[in-house]
Amino acid sequence: MTTNDNVEDILYEEHPAMFRNRPVYFVLCCLLIAAFGIGLVMLLIWYFQSIGTTLIITEERTTLRRGVFSKYTNEVTHDNVRNVQIAQTFLQRILGVGNVGISSAGQAGVEIFVRGIPDPERVREIIHNGSRGEYEPA
Repeated sequence: MTTNDNVEDILYEEHPAMFRNRPVYFVLCCLLIAAFGIGLVMLLIWYFQSIGTTLIITEERTTLRRGVFSKYTNEVTHDNVRNVQIAQTFLQRILGVGNVGISSAGQAGVEIFVRGIPDPERVREIIHNGSRGEYEPA
């Protein structure tokens, strides 16, 4: 009998929001469905991009996974996090989403960047607490 003690608790796992991230584009796509039908294609592409992007934060690391058919994964351990950037437009602040960028000590630029993540301040807080060894599952 084997036990796996290396299992990390997931503290945050989200896909980018569609409507809350870009409400004007969403409404435009809906109008284009009625007008030309092309809006449906645009919404489907956007939907698959959204469900194919996942930001996962555990006690020890932050992972960005992209792709539905092919996969791209980027991972930063919390003890290496140098900077967490959050950018929100006025509308994004009202709707509770934002863009998150994470830099580590080993790289010059932003290693993980994702747009339209719900509750970006919570993301920053979890990563900040994780880099100090203080885990607070929400």
